[in-house]
Amino acid sequence: MTQLVPLVDAIPPVRGRPGAPLRKPGEVMGDRGYDSNPHRMALSGRGIGTAIARRGEPHGSGLGIFRYVVEQTVALLHQFRRLRTRFDKRDDVHEAFMTIGQAMICWRRLHSSDAYF
Repeated sequence: MTQLVPLVDAIPPVRGRPGAPLRKPGEVMGDRGYDSNPHRMALSGRGIGTAIARRGEPHGSGLGIFRYVVEQTVALLHQFRRLRTRFDKRDDVHEAFMTIGQAMICWRRLHSSDAYF
């Protein structure tokens, strides 16, 4: 939970639209693990809205709909044994295999939908 603010600060500029590139998200969504006033204050100080579930509140905030996308992506990457159990000590090697895994997932999705075109 200590890496939330550095993670948000490390977001690269988003390109593709005219004008200055977007450097920060409009809103950060998180589960109850990120529920703390220091996190909320740090993000609001940067002009970023928060949709963080509060501890002790009943479920049903609706954040699970967006979490499913992340969980599905992690599950797809875990189909590759080398990514499921990390054997590489070097970050650049692991990141290279993550990129290869992502490319293979995209290729499989595009290849399986050829019949629909």
